[in-house]
Amino acid sequence: MLATKATVAQYKYPFQNPALPTEDRITNLISLMTLDEKVSCLSTNPTVTRLGVKGTGHVEGLHGLAMGLEGNWGRKTPVPTTIFPQSIGMAETWDPELLQQAGAIEAFETRYLFQSDKYHKGGLVIRAPNADIGRDPRWGRTEECYGEDAFFNGSLVVAYIKGLQGNDPKYWTTAALMKHFLANSNENSRDSSSSDFDERLLREYYSLPFRMGVELGGSRAYMASYNRVNGVPQTVSPMLEDITVNQWGQNGIICTDGGAYRLLVNAHHYYPTLAEAAAGCIKAGINQFLDTYKPGTMEALQKKLITEADIDANLRGVFRVMTKLGQLDPPEMVPYSSIGNGPEPWLSQKNRDFVRLITQKSIVLLKNQDNLLPLDKSKLKSVAVVGPRSAEVLQDWYSGVPAYSVSILEGIKNKVGANTVVSHTTNDNLALAMAKTAETVIVCVGNNPTGNLGWKKVDGPTEGREAVDRQSISLDSAQEALVKNLHKINPHIILVVVSNFPYAIKWEQQNIPAIIHITHCSQEQGSALADALFGDINPGGKLVQTWPDTLAQLPPMMDYNIRHGRTYMYMKDTPLYPLGFGLSYTTFQYNNLKTSTDKLDKNGEVIISIDVKNTGTRAGDEVVQLYVKHLKSRVERPLKELKGFKRVTLNPREVQTVSIKLPASALAYWDVAKKGFIVEKEPVQLMVGSSSADVKAEKNIEVK
Repeated sequence: MLATKATVAQYKYPFQNPALPTEDRITNLISLMTLDEKVSCLSTNPTVTRLGVKGTGHVEGLHGLAMGLEGNWGRKTPVPTTIFPQSIGMAETWDPELLQQAGAIEAFETRYLFQSDKYHKGGLVIRAPNADIGRDPRWGRTEECYGEDAFFNGSLVVAYIKGLQGNDPKYWTTAALMKHFLANSNENSRDSSSSDFDERLLREYYSLPFRMGVELGGSRAYMASYNRVNGVPQTVSPMLEDITVNQWGQNGIICTDGGAYRLLVNAHHYYPTLAEAAAGCIKAGINQFLDTYKPGTMEALQKKLITEADIDANLRGVFRVMTKLGQLDPPEMVPYSSIGNGPEPWLSQKNRDFVRLITQKSIVLLKNQDNLLPLDKSKLKSVAVVGPRSAEVLQDWYSGVPAYSVSILEGIKNKVGANTVVSHTTNDNLALAMAKTAETVIVCVGNNPTGNLGWKKVDGPTEGREAVDRQSISLDSAQEALVKNLHKINPHIILVVVSNFPYAIKWEQQNIPAIIHITHCSQEQGSALADALFGDINPGGKLVQTWPDTLAQLPPMMDYNIRHGRTYMYMKDTPLYPLGFGLSYTTFQYNNLKTSTDKLDKNGEVIISIDVKNTGTRAGDEVVQLYVKHLKSRVERPLKELKGFKRVTLNPREVQTVSIKLPASALAYWDVAKKGFIVEKEPVQLMVGSSSADVKAEKNIEVK
């Protein structure tokens, strides 16, 4: 829309005119601001009251808007919101469309709380998704990520961003701010440690989900991580500008992590003064501080370590995001401005139904000996529901407060009829007594996602959380003793692992007949699990991390060179459960693998198709996974790499042809000498299967 004299006349300042180009508006706005106003806008609330500019702050929202108690995100006055499974749980659906829907629900609720007359809380920049990679199951923040595979994580990052930002061509519902750029997967000493690896791993692995988030998802905001990478703190790393801005086109918000600016001085000891640290941040491209930054920034200006023009250049990114959120435009122009006038969305049946659905889809069946599951509620006379995770729905540090939640005990009680006696206890001795008379025992174990004791504290070596890595990947000793003692009394045991971490449950895998994994936080946790236990749904979730069978299978925690045996791509040992693993109450058969070409042009693509048949008697979901292996590469490549996946639902005896598109560009490696991605001319093996370790069909093609 061209700016006419008539439209210009109705605005006091050019920046207020939506008809002008965005960059011209931002230039005008910054020219009108005082130096103090500019420095103030380097906070997470870029409001300029004198000019009528209403900025918007940040909120947390990894799996639903966090307006809760654990991290005090509700600022002591929490507001209910719709709470999904933890990020790692949503990932176990292997369904990007579901994550996009979850993001859209969260975005709507965020707008609602920000704009409604009743609440006026929060902000429109959501610190989500977490694009970090869970390369080690000891990482204390595993719950926040989508798993160990870079391509898989990136695919879900893109989906969640699209949900958060919406599909309007001009405006965003909310702005997705990715965390934490990059290679941030250790908690112990994270404020001073260095993640060290080569340039290929930087480009092919650690940065890939972030690049996908920018280039494919459209995110224009991210948070720099606390740690160093190859000796340089990320808060002041040249890669912020060199890679994300100049190469990927990221032109919005780049913020510090909480307190990271001051840590440059008192933890990294990278600068002697806060003024020099402020100058380093601003010159690196930081334009929002989560810290007390003003005195140091003003001193840096006074000492001419930075100029006002440096701040002007950085603030452009902040106001680009504000423009996309409609904060500089009349409300009637912004399609989301009316959100907040209706009933509370977290009370809607639609949202409740969706949470139940995504939680159902996240459940992973790890073992089902002799088809113990599903249980038949018409025949089940008694069931004992025991264990520490049986009667609670725990929230994590970045959770909100759901309007309601259904525990596993409540879900089972709601599911069975009057003819089934449900006994319950969290006392181990009483649990053993109940197991003697119960027909079936459901024992619920797992971690506490807040560590149980507060900030930087956890209750035992198997627990982890933000700021604390796990020291053990075994079950808590008391929980493992409970499971073993119950098994001695009653072999009809269903083990429910409620956790955001992998566990080395080798004894349980060998001895317990049925094992299910579900993550924390979902307000429909108990309902969804009961649906799976009693066969109203068929579990189809898959693991997104390798579950080792012992700690000895893992390289040292701080070894960021994943080629040293880390993840499914380089692990040579046989794990307890491989990436992509998950069972079903039915069985599937793969046949007739075809490719659209046997000779793939390096600028082209190949479509891989395979027939998948449900050979059982129940409807069920299968996740078809495509892996590749480079057969004659000039450089070291992984043992296999995930390059595509698709979740499908099949009725009994139904056959579907599943097609997965593979662009040749997905086969590229980073050429260090040429500083670019190179697609080699070579034979490549395509492998299609139901997990990284269960290949059903394979075929070689030539890349030319």
